Amino acid sequence: MDILQGNQHANPEEFYNSLKEKLEGHHDFPEDYLFKFIIPTDEAKITEIYKVFDGIKFTMGNRESKNGKYTACNINAFVLDADQVVKIYQEVAKIENVILL
Repeated sequence: MDILQGNQHANPEEFYNSLKEKLEGHHDFPEDYLFKFIIPTDEAKITEIYKVFDGIKFTMGNRESKNGKYTACNINAFVLDADQVVKIYQEVAKIENVILL
């Protein structure tokens, strides 16, 4: 799971618990929340990410790297609470080769 690289937390559960605490401390939910991902340039990967946001109001912007090998995805989604943000990150983390920022 790429989101854990360089993170002091030893396991995903600790990481997501810490993330939830930080979100609750710094955000006033419900609100628009910006998710950022880097993926290999592949329409199938983008479609998989779209599926995670199914049923959620969102806008998405994609930008390919200079060489076209990677795509940066920025998704601004209306979320109800920190639990929903954590759940989305957990679902996207299941997609192979996606880097969560």
